[in-house]
Amino acid sequence: MSSTLPILRARRDRRLARQRLSEARKRDSLLSVGIVLSLLIAACITATAFSYGSLTNDLPSIEVLPQLLNPPDGLLLQPTRIYDRTRKNILFTFAPDDAPRRYIPLSDANPQHLPKSLTEAVIALSDPGFWRHSGYSVVGITDPELHPTLAQRLVFELLLFDEPPSFRRALRERILAAQVTARYGRTQILEWHLNSAHFGRYAFGAENAAQLYFGKSVTQLSTFEAAVLAGVSDSPSLNPYDAPQTALERGRETVRLMKAQKLLSEEATANALGESPLFQTPPPPQPQPAAAFINLLLTQLDSRFPRARIERGGLTIISTLDFELQKGSSCVTAFYAARLGGLPDPSLACEALRFLPALPPGIQADNPSASALITDPRTGQILAAVGETFQAQETPLLAAHRPGSTLDAFVYLTAFTRGLSPASLIWDIPGRTNVENLDGKYHGPLRLRVALANDYQAPTAQLLAQMGVENVNGIAASFGVSRQEQLSLLDAAGAYGVFAQAGVYFGQDVNEALQPVTILRVEGNDGSLWIDWATPQAKPVLTPGLAYLLNHVLSDEAGRWQSLGQPNVTEIGRPAGVKLGQTEDGLDTWAIGYSPLRVVVVWTGTREESSLSPRVPAVLWNALMQLASQDLPRDGWAIPADVSVINVCDPSGMLPTSDCPNLVSEIFLNGNEPIQPDNMYRKYAVNRETGLLATVFTLPQLVEERVYLVVPPEARSWAESAGLEIPPSTYDVIQPPQVNPDVTITAPELFTEVHGVVKISGTAAGDGFVSYRVVAGQGLNPQKWIQVAEGNEPVTNDVVARWDTTGLSGLYAVQLQVVREDQRVDTAIIQVTVK
Repeated sequence: MSSTLPILRARRDRRLARQRLSEARKRDSLLSVGIVLSLLIAACITATAFSYGSLTNDLPSIEVLPQLLNPPDGLLLQPTRIYDRTRKNILFTFAPDDAPRRYIPLSDANPQHLPKSLTEAVIALSDPGFWRHSGYSVVGITDPELHPTLAQRLVFELLLFDEPPSFRRALRERILAAQVTARYGRTQILEWHLNSAHFGRYAFGAENAAQLYFGKSVTQLSTFEAAVLAGVSDSPSLNPYDAPQTALERGRETVRLMKAQKLLSEEATANALGESPLFQTPPPPQPQPAAAFINLLLTQLDSRFPRARIERGGLTIISTLDFELQKGSSCVTAFYAARLGGLPDPSLACEALRFLPALPPGIQADNPSASALITDPRTGQILAAVGETFQAQETPLLAAHRPGSTLDAFVYLTAFTRGLSPASLIWDIPGRTNVENLDGKYHGPLRLRVALANDYQAPTAQLLAQMGVENVNGIAASFGVSRQEQLSLLDAAGAYGVFAQAGVYFGQDVNEALQPVTILRVEGNDGSLWIDWATPQAKPVLTPGLAYLLNHVLSDEAGRWQSLGQPNVTEIGRPAGVKLGQTEDGLDTWAIGYSPLRVVVVWTGTREESSLSPRVPAVLWNALMQLASQDLPRDGWAIPADVSVINVCDPSGMLPTSDCPNLVSEIFLNGNEPIQPDNMYRKYAVNRETGLLATVFTLPQLVEERVYLVVPPEARSWAESAGLEIPPSTYDVIQPPQVNPDVTITAPELFTEVHGVVKISGTAAGDGFVSYRVVAGQGLNPQKWIQVAEGNEPVTNDVVARWDTTGLSGLYAVQLQVVREDQRVDTAIIQVTVK
């Protein structure tokens, strides 16, 4: 028995040890799990705090709401107004009329209060849980464009309108809605909503809407009229003016909804549905002196702020518009469009009409349309915008159109960046390209200056092929235009404004691109500054030297005479670069012109039954450019330091020789000046009787020197068809000269082949002999001679010279000259071929 006790004790001890070890392990595991859970909870708390901090960072203050929605003077945010640049002329008001917006309280303690029927209708339709929730709803939280409660609508429309849609904005909206509800209470939120909601047609607030649609105060509305307004506040575009039947039906649906929510009795519902309210006659549209300009302004403003916030009110927009220039431009364009379409002159008082030239004789188009834009390239500000004017009526449309050849300047600019110059030669002849000139003619050798100034398409196509389409498109894109897409007047003005300002684009960043702008300032009624675009942004696009090359070409009045004649409508008495352009079918035509102070873009289009010439829009451009520049200095462009001016031969653009008949002054980037003499004009000795090239045998009295333009073989047919005098290619008939026994060459014989050292034999003698010399020259009629030998003693039938022909080859003339005492020179000549 005693021997088993130790064993039992050992077993018990081992069992207890295992139990203690298991319990220790359980305690350690529980401790580890507890630590991990604690860390996870701490991390979640930290993450939640960080996320909440991120959400509430820069959260707008709700304190601004009473300032905007509960003003002490009882007047709501006043309508947004757009002014001209002087702030003296109102261009547009976002309101159905100019009456001030009135604030109507909700409390029935005030004799003039919002009717209960309206508040119940709005809640029933727009926020049924209004009196129960805390100002927000999680419904639609994944859709940032959904604002399911009245508090959320207020927060979005007045506090978060400038934040992009996102899940973060949806959360911030709900945080603010809860804060607003907790701070100001549901009754105040309902009152604010009814006094600020949009009811369509720029009517904000129930009082303004009631006056607009029913001609009465909101305090006098019937139940059904209130239901109609509630429906309009939920969908402002479905208002009694724009959708009267839909507005009535939505009003009936709202009444039924109020009954379903036990807000109306059976009797009240029947009475409401039995009403037939009469809507007011819509007010006439407010006059818009610059409708196209306003549309452009709103488009640019939309890039910064939602349209709904602009329309809500409380803003003053100072535009860039020159009011008097706009009036004059619209008026002149109306007369131009009427005359082009063969219509009577409009019955408008138009002082600016004195600037409008006559249309080209016989020009009339089928239903033409015209539009124009005027900018100040120094600031990128748009001074006037004339919408498409059709049958003398201006529309708000300022559309983009096919550019045609309007952007060809960028083909030539690309060439100038690669070392070519306005003086560089290009051949406008058949066979070089499949493109034809718009005038149906070919013009032979041209400087690039002349090809660009006259809008010749064939040489432009050649140059485009040489430069590469991608390279040209890349340069055009740096100016904000595309040769493959339709061209807007705005982009055209911006691009050519770069040339006007010596290579710098002035404007503002709109939709991530620099553009000319319509806005100077946007101010809040509280004095806050929303936008300040008075100082332009500047973007260098081009070197001053390259810009000057284009300006010099496009402002070259004489350069355009070849196609437009002299004088023509592009000449306005001041320096101005002009680029005319048109599509191949002639349905879209352009005139873009600029000075350092103004850019004017004109488009004119017509229907397929007729086509136009760029001379037509140039007429309107002439008038608008003079109108816009009448009080400005006649400044041109100063020549930059990296441009040189030298005389060259036209049309080769090379250094002039004595044979060049036409010298012109040309401009070059430093380092790109020509170094070779002209080789196109050459002097030929011609037999004036036969018209053939003279030879050494042609009688001297029949030889005259003529200068010809030498054309390449592929241009010969063009030159002949153009009546260009071509140098003769054959020589005069060779007649052996009469033999003078005292001056003769007996060896070698005429037309002999010779080589090495040639012995020249003959006679150099006779009465009055003084001296002789032997000369040789290459060709049938050598222009240069080299002396072979000379002597002071007479020679008779003997060697007069030894001529080393080593290194020579071809046809040569050998002449023996004998000088007499009376200074007379007798000669004998032969032709030999040196092998």
